[in-house]
Amino acid sequence: MDAAPRIEVRDLTMAYGDFVVQRDLNFVVSKGDIFVIMGGNGCGKTTLMRALAGLQAPAKGTVLYAGEDFWNASPRDQERIMRRLGIMFQGGALWSSLTLAENVALPLSEYTELSSGRIDEVVSFKLALVGLAGCEDLYPSELSGGMRKRAGLARAMALDPEILVIDEPSAGLDPLTARRLDELIMELRDSLGATIVVVTHDLASILTIGSSSIYLDAETHTMIATGNPKQAVISGEAKVRRFLTRGME
Repeated sequence: MDAAPRIEVRDLTMAYGDFVVQRDLNFVVSKGDIFVIMGGNGCGKTTLMRALAGLQAPAKGTVLYAGEDFWNASPRDQERIMRRLGIMFQGGALWSSLTLAENVALPLSEYTELSSGRIDEVVSFKLALVGLAGCEDLYPSELSGGMRKRAGLARAMALDPEILVIDEPSAGLDPLTARRLDELIMELRDSLGATIVVVTHDLASILTIGSSSIYLDAETHTMIATGNPKQAVISGEAKVRRFLTRGME
């Protein structure tokens, strides 16, 4: 893997008014990583994801994408940087009134000048990548939970992003479907060369797909750098080991 930073977080503090969610976050996501942001409920994982995705400004610090300072950039440059990212929200966040094809086509229609025929080709390709070939005309309500997740992933990949940010991919899924989604995430990293940031508390996913990680501690409101989660099970800080081995004792 190329070790050049794809994302660099510097001195980041996330807060709601006077309440500090997480403070003094510093970490680097390298090209080709599947980087896991982990921690228990309420520790600030999704809040951090929103800062990475350009959806919520931090109280302090910044996020750099390939060296570009996002939160101190102009609105035009922020929009340009954001097109490098694809985001899969926890519930899929699909438009219920649109078919799968229309959901995936939406960013292509909005941000490219591709013809309608070419958009249809790209949409079919993206859906096929996530195992939904032939499902173009289905509506979100007609899909299982796992299929909605995969459809959300297809839409996140619509503009061929360099970086995918995925929020709680296994939430609400049965173990078998969750593992299949983990396999899909690894396949996409390998086949597309994407850098992937995954927000999760699911142990099986963390240990299966994570190449590097941080642990957000709800007690101290800051992070513990953990590196590869598999190594952290053995040699990581005690609090991280307890988190990664809960239920295994």
